[in-house]
Amino acid sequence: MKHPTLAVILSGCGHMDGSEIHEATLSLLAIHKNNADYMCFAPDIIQTHVINHLTAEPVDEKRNVLTESARIARGKIKPLAEFSADTFDALIIPGGFGAAKNLSDYAFTGPECTVNDEVSRAILAMHATGKPVGALCIAPVILARLIPGAYLTIGGDPGTAGNVQAMGASHKNTTHCEICIDKENKLVTTPCYMLDSRVDQIAEGAEKLVKAVLEMI
Repeated sequence: MKHPTLAVILSGCGHMDGSEIHEATLSLLAIHKNNADYMCFAPDIIQTHVINHLTAEPVDEKRNVLTESARIARGKIKPLAEFSADTFDALIIPGGFGAAKNLSDYAFTGPECTVNDEVSRAILAMHATGKPVGALCIAPVILARLIPGAYLTIGGDPGTAGNVQAMGASHKNTTHCEICIDKENKLVTTPCYMLDSRVDQIAEGAEKLVKAVLEMI
């Protein structure tokens, strides 16, 4: 019996300017723990900026989102331009500010944000064919922008929740390890580091999300 295969879209490496590493790796772990496989993707673009994760200050250098994401994927990653919804059973997007800076510009424009064309195509293709999409942490704002009437969570931050609602989505307040399931749109979301979380709580939330996504396949 063929195992389900999930696509995972990464946005760099490091929570301040790319994918949140715990959320990404623990999602990959949860996928394998639940008898599924994955392939990582990332857009082949220059990061919006690069942050020194020790000082939290921007640095004057350029990095590529695909190249940086390959650090997490151990080099087993493809350009998002090569993604085909026909090949995968579900899609997962870990959080980290890369989702709001590289996959979209939500960090700078809020509810007026736009989404990277390749990211948009991948999500909308999965949605159009009735395949589930999971998003962690801040990444659900991308779903709010793209999928009319989406029901999702980013935790409990009133400002971000208000932005989600301004984009036409419905928001559910959640706390550590909880997930929000939109059965109609086949979306699963969880807050992760949108809350003051421990790494074990990230692991539990990621596993619940992956299990819920797999149940929708």
